[in-house]
Amino acid sequence: MVLEEGIGVRGFDPPTSKLKPLTDLRDPGNAMAQVSNIRLLLPTLPPSRHYLSFRFLSKPRASSLFTTLASSSSRRHRNLPLQPFHRGGRNSSTNREIRQSRSRDRDRGTAMEETQSIGFNKRRAEGRDKSDIPQKNLQLKVRKLNPVNTISYVQILGTGMDTQDTSPSVLLFFDKQRFIFNAGEGLQRFCTEHKIKLSKIDHIFLSRVCSETAGGLPGLLLTLAGMGEEGMSVKIWGPSDLKYLVDAMRSFIPNAAMVHTQSFGPTLSTDVPAKLDQSKLSEPIVLVDDEVVKISAIILQPSYSEGLLFTPPESHSEEKTDQGPKPLGNPNGKKQATRKPGDMSVVYICELPEIKGKFDPEKAKALGLKPGPKYRELQLGNSVKSDHQNVMVRPGDVLGPSVPGPIVLLVDCPSESHLKALLSAESLNSYYADSMGNLSEGSKNVTCIIHLSPASVIICPNYQKWMTRFGSVQHIMAGHEKKNVEIPILKSSARIAARLNYLCPQFFPAPGFWSLPSHNSSIPGSLVSSEGSVSAENLLKFTLRPYAHLGMDKSCIPSRVAPSEIINELLSEIPEIVEAAQHVSQLWQRSCEKKVMTAMRDTHKVMIEEPWLSADGVPCCLENIKRDDLEIVLLGTGSSQPSKYRNVSAIYINLFSKGGLLLDCGEGTLGQLKRRYGIDGADEVVRALKCVWISHIHADHHAGLARILALRRDLLKGVPHEPVLVIGPRQLKRYLDAYQRLEDLDMQFLDCRHTTEASLKAFKVVDSGMNDNWDSVTREVDSTLFARGSPMQSYWKRPDSPVDKDAVSPIVNKLNKLLQEAGLEALNSFPVVHCPQAFGVVLQAAERINNVGKVIPGWKIVYSGDTRPCPDLVKASRDATVLIHEATFEDAMVEEAIAKNHSTTKEAVEMGESAGAYRIILTHFSQRYPKIPVFDEKHMHNTCIAFDMMSINIADLPVLPRVVPYLKLVFRNEMADESDDVMDAVVAAS
Repeated sequence: MVLEEGIGVRGFDPPTSKLKPLTDLRDPGNAMAQVSNIRLLLPTLPPSRHYLSFRFLSKPRASSLFTTLASSSSRRHRNLPLQPFHRGGRNSSTNREIRQSRSRDRDRGTAMEETQSIGFNKRRAEGRDKSDIPQKNLQLKVRKLNPVNTISYVQILGTGMDTQDTSPSVLLFFDKQRFIFNAGEGLQRFCTEHKIKLSKIDHIFLSRVCSETAGGLPGLLLTLAGMGEEGMSVKIWGPSDLKYLVDAMRSFIPNAAMVHTQSFGPTLSTDVPAKLDQSKLSEPIVLVDDEVVKISAIILQPSYSEGLLFTPPESHSEEKTDQGPKPLGNPNGKKQATRKPGDMSVVYICELPEIKGKFDPEKAKALGLKPGPKYRELQLGNSVKSDHQNVMVRPGDVLGPSVPGPIVLLVDCPSESHLKALLSAESLNSYYADSMGNLSEGSKNVTCIIHLSPASVIICPNYQKWMTRFGSVQHIMAGHEKKNVEIPILKSSARIAARLNYLCPQFFPAPGFWSLPSHNSSIPGSLVSSEGSVSAENLLKFTLRPYAHLGMDKSCIPSRVAPSEIINELLSEIPEIVEAAQHVSQLWQRSCEKKVMTAMRDTHKVMIEEPWLSADGVPCCLENIKRDDLEIVLLGTGSSQPSKYRNVSAIYINLFSKGGLLLDCGEGTLGQLKRRYGIDGADEVVRALKCVWISHIHADHHAGLARILALRRDLLKGVPHEPVLVIGPRQLKRYLDAYQRLEDLDMQFLDCRHTTEASLKAFKVVDSGMNDNWDSVTREVDSTLFARGSPMQSYWKRPDSPVDKDAVSPIVNKLNKLLQEAGLEALNSFPVVHCPQAFGVVLQAAERINNVGKVIPGWKIVYSGDTRPCPDLVKASRDATVLIHEATFEDAMVEEAIAKNHSTTKEAVEMGESAGAYRIILTHFSQRYPKIPVFDEKHMHNTCIAFDMMSINIADLPVLPRVVPYLKLVFRNEMADESDDVMDAVVAAS
């Protein structure tokens, strides 16, 4: 293989013609053209980028992937050729002559070796693509506030209400300003679903710093930073533990996106004991104080028994890292009460200014004032001197009685230890009523309290007694309740899931929340039904301004939509779907009737499209396969950021009684598991998780990891177990090590580089004693992985990262052990071309013996991660049972694919065909294609399009491609809606 450097292709101009009216889109013949026009309005490839291309030297053969790629690419884009980079000693005319000579030879059909090339962005692959881009200075927007005639309310944003995987968020809304409290996973997707503009959010407040309340921050910050030309940011507030989260996120988020973070409250110090100094917390900490609202914080620190100071959890990884603050002795010989990062909780107080009474001009005239500027001064609250009398006129002399401003409390009391701090918080004394429920002089009247505390705390008698101390106040219980499981928060994706389930329940099982019986509230009825207490529901509002509308507003709460309603709508729109569902069902019947299929094949009634298959039409590894052997669950099939219809990358490899593995773990993966398997079923999946494998450091592939690991830790607390194994690129280890100072993730880390086939062989050689010279073995591995001329060599082989055999070998041995327990023969990572340290993975099942003693080879699953077509992927995918390949762009956007080091749909299919893969599953689609990507059916004879929640049992692989035409029927009338969604995305991004 030879590498040829080149200069970037030039971009193209968007079409200038106007889009057709929406009515034209209802014609299926015009729909696709309309969507294509809209997609061309999206940002195109900037000029003058540096590219490389793989050049493969091979004899001509009829079905060569690279012959097809080169010829089809030239047919599609003759006007956008890749240009050679001029290396020293070779001028442009020489290059041109060589290319012309090669072209003539190919045109003549000569027998000489052909040179084919597939371009990729070298600078991006090496992580240098942003070095020439000026650093953004992300600014907070300065807004002109209107304190008088304003609209204001608090609203429950029901993230996690249907899945109970994350804390709900709360929106404090003003007509010129927005505040959000808590940013758990799924917040960004929720805002997209419900048209809440991220660009309007100015501040985010965290009630705790952990994966449950802050899991959505990385994706949110990256999205805001990419908005418009300059990017945007928000100010993030949290207790002092916030610094641990910020330090962790710096490993994959640009510093510019996090410049506006501010922590408050006591800090952990390595120099002095961390005492609980309640005297310093007697007054609320004022965070925001402007014309429309004052936001303060009260810190709750849990009470602990006497003990040593906090030591961060030990990092179960390959290399020892700094463990942070160490236990410190007390010079007085006494033990100190202690805390640890992640333990602090916050009560937020939001106070709106009072509403001034109505100005009475008659009173002003009687006090000797002339109409004019002094009237305005009095209305603003300033005293003035009378024009005709020797007196000072005060505002109270001419204004009617003022109305106190509404006060909202947001209370997050996560444990009974925090409850003790809440009950003793002196800073709340001014908000309590007396024993009769009346406000004493100087007390502030609380209007509404939103309780984010869990049910286990709320049902405590002390907590309920504390609630009564506020007198007449509206309590909104926003902790997790089972009844909210019945109403999907993301209705758009739930609607598509129901439609697909009707058509093909084998690949699209009913979502977990629709398979559950009805639940009653998990909070006792006496509490919820008591006067002044209501259960929170998604999008429930409490109006604060105008004062005349003060109180609850349930008008925005979505109604429950039964699956039957969605199906009736589908049958009305597409009557043919009934017959289509019957045909799909018959596919499974025919696949089970082996004798009938054999007879049909003998009479040439069924065309065998896969000539490499065995006589019965399926690979040998699928012979007598059982349904409890393997299931591939596509949890997230979109790229970059979540959308209404597709979450970001995650694949669950379900090995049933043998556990399971996760391949990538984007934000919201836990929520997707709960939608697929139900609340309890997803917990079982997480408990039985053997391994999590991460392809590369981009946030859409790993931002959901901490939440999964934290839940597993909690589920297995007190149960003997081993830390879960996380395999990923080296940069991921830096993030996890930093995050573990915030909360223990109970995991061990293994670098992807040490799970390549060559590396694992090297460890085996050394462990067996065949070669105890570790340096010579690692040199041999390096010469294989980082061979001169490899596109990976320039940034992988670095002298400052030696392998610690003693640290790595035990974890490699653990990997081998868990693979054996899972019935797998191998898990091998391999390098791909996307960004520094990007990988794909091969899962190879062990051989099995059937009931007559025949040895049957194990299945082979290959996942590409994010990549351009590359030789390592073809080699790894050779004769794969299933290749799961990214297909970010449609075929017409090959230049964008090269610029971003992604693949087009056709390139992904041709990679699988070149490698001889039995089935190809396309995933990781650009959010340009909200519902269904653009693809050419003539290339789909062994390929299927992935959708979120799609569950593919290995026994059903023979019928997988035959379902594709029916899937397209489901979306027949969706193209006009899709064009609207694309335009919404463009508007939101701008």
